[in-house]
Amino acid sequence: MRAVLMAGGSGTRLRPLTCDIPKPMVPILNRPIAEHIINLLKRHQIREIIATLHYLPDVMREYFQDGSKFGVQMTYAVEEEQPLGTAGCVKNIAQLLDETFLVISGDTITDFDLSAAIEFHKKHRSKATLVLTRVNNPIEFGVVITDKEQRIKRFLEKPSTSEIFSDTVNTGTYILEPEVLDYLPSNQECDFSKELFPVLLDKNEPMYGYVAEGYWCDVGHLDAYREAQYDALQHKVKLDLAYQERSPNLWIGENTFIDPTAKIETPVLIGDNCRIGPRVQIEAGSVIGDNVTIAPDADVKRPIVWNGALVGEDTNLRACVICRGTRIDRRAQVLEGAVVGSLSSVGEEAQISPSVRVWPSKKVESGATLNINLIWGTTAKRNLFGQRGVQGLANIDITPEFAVKLGAAYGSILKSGSTVSVSRDQRNISRMVSRSLIAGLMSVGINVINLESAAIPIARTILPTMNLAGGVHVRLSPSRSDQILIEIFDSQGINISKAKEKKIEGAYFKEDLRRVQISEIGNMVYRHEVLDAYSKGFENLLNSEAIRYSKSKVVIDYCYGVSGAVLPQLLTKFGCDAVVLNASLKETSLEIEERESLLDQLGRVVEALQANVGVQVTANGEQLILVDEAGSAIRGEMLTALMVNLMLTAHPRSTVVVPINSSAAVEQIARRHDSHVIRTKANPTALMEACQINHNVVIGGSGDMGFIFPKLHPGFDAMFCIAKVIEMLTIQERSLGQITADIPAVTHRFYTVRCPWKVKGALMRYFVETNPPEKLELTDGVKIINHQDDNWVLILPDAGEPLVHIYADSSDRDWVDKTLRDYRNIIHDFVNIFMTGNQLDDL
Repeated sequence: MRAVLMAGGSGTRLRPLTCDIPKPMVPILNRPIAEHIINLLKRHQIREIIATLHYLPDVMREYFQDGSKFGVQMTYAVEEEQPLGTAGCVKNIAQLLDETFLVISGDTITDFDLSAAIEFHKKHRSKATLVLTRVNNPIEFGVVITDKEQRIKRFLEKPSTSEIFSDTVNTGTYILEPEVLDYLPSNQECDFSKELFPVLLDKNEPMYGYVAEGYWCDVGHLDAYREAQYDALQHKVKLDLAYQERSPNLWIGENTFIDPTAKIETPVLIGDNCRIGPRVQIEAGSVIGDNVTIAPDADVKRPIVWNGALVGEDTNLRACVICRGTRIDRRAQVLEGAVVGSLSSVGEEAQISPSVRVWPSKKVESGATLNINLIWGTTAKRNLFGQRGVQGLANIDITPEFAVKLGAAYGSILKSGSTVSVSRDQRNISRMVSRSLIAGLMSVGINVINLESAAIPIARTILPTMNLAGGVHVRLSPSRSDQILIEIFDSQGINISKAKEKKIEGAYFKEDLRRVQISEIGNMVYRHEVLDAYSKGFENLLNSEAIRYSKSKVVIDYCYGVSGAVLPQLLTKFGCDAVVLNASLKETSLEIEERESLLDQLGRVVEALQANVGVQVTANGEQLILVDEAGSAIRGEMLTALMVNLMLTAHPRSTVVVPINSSAAVEQIARRHDSHVIRTKANPTALMEACQINHNVVIGGSGDMGFIFPKLHPGFDAMFCIAKVIEMLTIQERSLGQITADIPAVTHRFYTVRCPWKVKGALMRYFVETNPPEKLELTDGVKIINHQDDNWVLILPDAGEPLVHIYADSSDRDWVDKTLRDYRNIIHDFVNIFMTGNQLDDL
């Protein structure tokens, strides 16, 4: 007799186990399900097997080949274009089935007496015999009713609770006569339960049900997958195991070493070539694959560990599934029902919460707590917040589900009944995310003022004026057009402190979310008068007469952003005649190349119109690039120095705030004006806080981040900066070109080097220990200063990526080039030595 092994499914409910292997190749006690089925068929003298394949067919073909190593003859039928269903795939090979044949599902663990079922089929001269069993909960299966002679009278596939009329179900194993396939269409998707069996009932063909005794488990979902393993270890099902039983209920493979101090509670199965370290505790029910290493002091309670996994020291595995080639680092925890897909890694002291699924080839960072499935993207991060807020791939990392939970986590650290503002840029993705955040905030009793589409400077300005507890702004990232950036402000409009970020992360990862009664759910209102509050502050801090009578001709490119709907109205109040480019709103974000093209266009327009200044506004009203009268762009460190020069010329003996990585030209300009420079960490929050604490500050920020005018509001504001530049140029009667020429000649360059997370701390310590303390400044990163020549180099770890930035600053260009080259080589060598575990003495 021939058997048809149906192995075409992708096992959607078994994901992430079946992302890279078909469901019949998922291991049970270190052997594929299909191999257990083949052993069952062989025990009943069925040695000709045809496997129908669709999903990843080569995996099964490469494993079983012609079947000779397994004592059977294997042939394969591949559904190339589309799956044909349980019956369609058998119809597709009808020419190979010229006598009674058996069909068996490829996701079944059973020890049914197939010989008895075949004998029953022949005795009753049945056209189709369904092998049945009785289960406690038949909802997931096809329910069958038979008469006294076991002839099938009624059949219902996967009934609802109200439709259950029997506890006898279809197991997916059939004994069929070839002629029943004539009732099926060719080359069409069809199913035994939905198409063939109802037809046979209607035609009154003899169709019987054989109620089998023994074990049967449909390995259709993760709980069933684990239970099948535990049942097999407890001898509830008869399976042929791959390893010798070294002692009662302890199966151990060849060339496996178990430290004498390890404690094993049976039943346990451990594969070939494994290494079990000192003091490891393995609880009954654990299944360990081939080539697995379990490091000292690991606590292993009933996990299923696939081949090639590495389990680190003092780890904690609890009734989970660890797939092929996965690495679990020291002190990590993978809890009940969790699954870690093949070739993934779980960092030191990370935790995978119960029932969380990690898809293959993902990375969970050290110390991270993962409470949601990790499907898209590549990394589960230890922290939600990066350098400037919460940032991730739009609709992949930052999804509606994520945003609801983030909103609830933020709201949970605020007092119930508090009010916050929510604003965004004009794009649909930002609208979707902001609405999800609002839902999360309201769910924990927070009231929301929805500002809808608003420039960030306006969103910051209203917070202290309306006595709000905080605010949230959602936009596409200025640096990545495929990423969403969510920023959270405090009651003064400053990005929240690291301490508050940690509180939000704690509420998010621990799911410590407040839930309120229906009557306490937050309210949402819209406010449209916010522009007026911003406009008043804007007017109060400008010399309106200077702008009104300015003869400056200005060209402003808004890059299709929200500020294009705001600034023209404000400038009109001052009688400023500006040429406007690209002020209409655009749904999609501009790529860097597109912005550069617009900047080039802006330069040509400025030159053609003989304008005094051109401005490109980006980052939802926070950042800008200036263009001088010759059409040349002024950005980065030159823009920082220019703005400092403008403001200190107008306000000598004042204070400016810049990040640690800004050029030393700032200090040289400040000395000219008897002024003071404060340097902060290279992040927006540090800049904003320093500008507020020090009352004599006239400007803060940098050309890369934007500029802060503390008397207006605590955030970056490109719109006010434009008006201020027009005012300063008029009062000081200088052109941008003249001011730029007056900037001290300092060479400032940087280079970025890749550096793994786990190396960063050691690298920073190396630079601290190998340089004299009097040369070090440790505000942010490690800054090494040569006071004699006024040169410096800064090694600054990136807050969000496995990178290190090297900045070099000097009036000597050759020194800058050589320093960047030398430090780049030092860091490359350090990383290579650290990762290979060698000594650092040679550096």
